[in-house]
Amino acid sequence: MTQILIGYARCSTDKQDLAAQKGILAGLGVAADRIYTDHGFTGTNRARPGLDQALAALRKGDTLVVPKLDRLARSVPDARDIADSLAKRGIKLQLGTSIHDPTGPMGKLFFNILATFAEFEADLIRMRTREGMAVARAKGKLRGKKPKLSDRQQQELRRMYDTGEYSISDLAEVFSISRPTVYRTLGRQAVA
Repeated sequence: MTQILIGYARCSTDKQDLAAQKGILAGLGVAADRIYTDHGFTGTNRARPGLDQALAALRKGDTLVVPKLDRLARSVPDARDIADSLAKRGIKLQLGTSIHDPTGPMGKLFFNILATFAEFEADLIRMRTREGMAVARAKGKLRGKKPKLSDRQQQELRRMYDTGEYSISDLAEVFSISRPTVYRTLGRQAVA
C-alpha cells in the first residue's frame, strides 16, 4: 500500500483566497484532487466540512498535510484532539515541511508549543478586533445593522398596525420582511 498525501487548506472569510495555501500544498507533493478546503470557516469552529472530508479520506499510513498549524486549529485542545485522533489511526501529520511525530515527548512538546502560539495569535486578533470596534463605536462610526425599512416605511407599518386591520403576517407580506422584523420595527416605533 502506498502512502497518500491528503492536503487541507482553510481561510476564515469568503474574501480571502486559498491560492497561496493550495500552492504550498502542491509544492509539498499533494495532488490537486486531494486538497480539501474550507472557505469562510474559522479555526475555532470544529464543524468544518472540508476538514471532515479530509479526515475521512485518510487511511492508515497516509499523511495529512497542512501549510501551517493555525490553518488546522486555533486552540490547543482542538489541535491536540485532531493530532491524537490521527496518531491513533496511524496517520502522520505534516505541518509545512516538517512531519509531526506525536508519539515522542519532543514531538508532543513541539506540537503543543505550536498550538499554543496559534491560539495566542487567534486571541490577539479577537482582542484587536474588539478594540477597533470600540474605537469606531466611540467615534459614532459603528452603529450596527441598518434597518430593512426606511423611516417612512417604518411609520407606515406602525400606522397600518395601529388600525387593527392588518396582522403581523399581513404586514410582513406587504413590506416583504420577516415577522421578527415586523416585531422589531414595532418595538422601535413604540420607543420612538
